[in-house]
Amino acid sequence: MLAELPRSAGIYTGLSTVTNESTMSKRIRIGMLTPSSNTVLEPVTHAIVQQLAGVSVHFSRFTVKESSISPNALAQFDHAPMVRAAELLADARVDVIGWNGTSAAWLGFENDFLLCEKITQATGIPATTSMMAVNDILERTGVKTVGIASPYPLDMQERIVRNYAQLGIRCTSERHLSVRDNFAIATIPEDAISTMLREVAGARPDAILAICTNMNAAPLVAGLETELGIAIYDTVAAAVWSCLGIAGVDTGWVTGWGLMFWLRAGRSENESGASA
Repeated sequence: MLAELPRSAGIYTGLSTVTNESTMSKRIRIGMLTPSSNTVLEPVTHAIVQQLAGVSVHFSRFTVKESSISPNALAQFDHAPMVRAAELLADARVDVIGWNGTSAAWLGFENDFLLCEKITQATGIPATTSMMAVNDILERTGVKTVGIASPYPLDMQERIVRNYAQLGIRCTSERHLSVRDNFAIATIPEDAISTMLREVAGARPDAILAICTNMNAAPLVAGLETELGIAIYDTVAAAVWSCLGIAGVDTGWVTGWGLMFWLRAGRSENESGASA
């Protein structure tokens, strides 16, 4: 799938892009909704955007402590506290609000669309999510098979696989680590994450998904994409990429974080005239 990611490809049809020089003259503020126990997505997000002059990221937290499908764990993602957290970000006059989390992967992808509608209705600010961004990329690059790596328990992973099957995307291989304590996910060693990604690559899927914004996969992506010859989409990086695109920032200025940042606003892979 690496050949299907030309630098002219894009996701957000109709949105204009600006170069980093233009960004320097107009400050861009990105708002991120963050699970309270997450200690990965903030430093990773800052590391990605530090290459972009004039772009800052601002965070608002709501309570998330458990990764499971128990009633209490599912209730953590009730939209009301998430919208309240988004309203606090609106006080900072951010240009876009991103839910940097993956709950829709097991709750159902439509859940994110409803959340974004509520956020925009409450704040007047466009909204996006990690999973919406990943699924945009999969659609635009014609992905039909994926390998899925996550830290989640088996029952959550099974839901994720089923939800992708409903989109017509087959999971050819998966690995999961059965961690339920959301804080503990951040302590998973890089070697364990790399091993999962390499193992799912063995089935040669069109793309690999690293699903969890408290799993520190993003810094590993660029090197493993080169090693494996398969695009890897990390959910923290996807949320950043999506927010930048909505804010009109040219993500091509971001280097070292994977192939997704080659994707530009405006045109799909097929519309770019590139060959697979």
